Parts: sequence; structure tokens; C-alpha cells
Amino acid sequence: MWGGGAAHFTTPNETIIIMSKTANPYAAYLGDRDALTVLAETPARLAERAHEIGPSGLRQSYAPGKWTGEILLSHIADCEIAFGTRWRQVVADPSILIQPFDQELWAKQYATLDKSAALDVFTALRRWNLAWLKTLPPEAFAIEAIHPERGKVTLQLLLDIAAGHDLNHMEHFNLLAAKTGSRL
Repeated sequence: MWGGGAAHFTTPNETIIIMSKTANPYAAYLGDRDALTVLAETPARLAERAHEIGPSGLRQSYAPGKWTGEILLSHIADCEIAFGTRWRQVVADPSILIQPFDQELWAKQYATLDKSAALDVFTALRRWNLAWLKTLPPEAFAIEAIHPERGKVTLQLLLDIAAGHDLNHMEHFNLLAAKTGSRL
């Protein structure tokens, strides 16, 4: 199923066709690192990097046609909301179809939002989500659910995706730091 084909998922009221993409599009970023460790380290690393880049640097893009640092901060905050919700859905009711979102549509409002609030929200939500994850028994990480774009996923796979997502965007902030002459 992970090779790019389609699969069918049937609920009592409908059949949903799932277009599979890779299981973890961020696997190369995560490698063999522990997802929970990466998730725990990201808020401090991100805050340090954003501080080094500074407000004027965050208004720049890390590469042509890519988001600015400010937009990335808002994106990361929104993703933490979505990821935490997905994790809880898997544990509470794996029969719920995980809701995907279009990051470009969500990003339309980012330019007008307070970027320091985005970093604060991300940091607080990540701390809360990690505290919640620590309450789970080991078997909870193997619970499976269905994601419309990824097919069958476990809580652990969702954590791996989130950790890889963190590392992917940290690389973007590193590129932005290099571009703006910030300390690396």
C-alpha cells in the first residue's frame, strides 16, 4: 500500500479511497533518532535559532519562493495543534478518520498574526502534548488509525512524522540563519 497505490477503507456509512504516499515523508530527517527526544528538544532549539535570526531576519525567506521565518513559526504552531489532536484521536478512538489539512490554505492568515505568540503557542502546546504522551502505556504507541493520505498509521508513526517535520523545518531555520549571517 505504501508504494503509491490506492486502498479502500470502509466505514459503516461510506467507502473512502485512500491515496497512499510514503509512510513518513520526513523519515530521512529523523533517521534512527528517537522521535520523543527530537520532539522534546525542538522548542528550545527553535527559540534559540529564532532569537539568533532576529525579527528582521525572520521576515526573510530561507530560499526563493519559500516561506519566511515568520510564516514558518505560525505553521509550526498550527501543526502542533493538528498533531496533538491527531495523537489524541488515535488513542481515544482509532476508528475516527484522521483529518488532513491544506497547509497553504491555513497559511493565508499567517502574515497578520503575532509571530512571537506563534513561538509561545508552539512551545506551550508541545510541552502539554509531551506531558500527555508520557501518561500513555507502551502499547498505546502501536494503536492504529486511518489517515486519508497515508493509509494505516500508528501513534508511533505519527510521532515519527512530527519529529521529522520538526527537523525539516529546523533545517529551514538553519538555512535562514546562514543567509542572514546569524551565528550557527
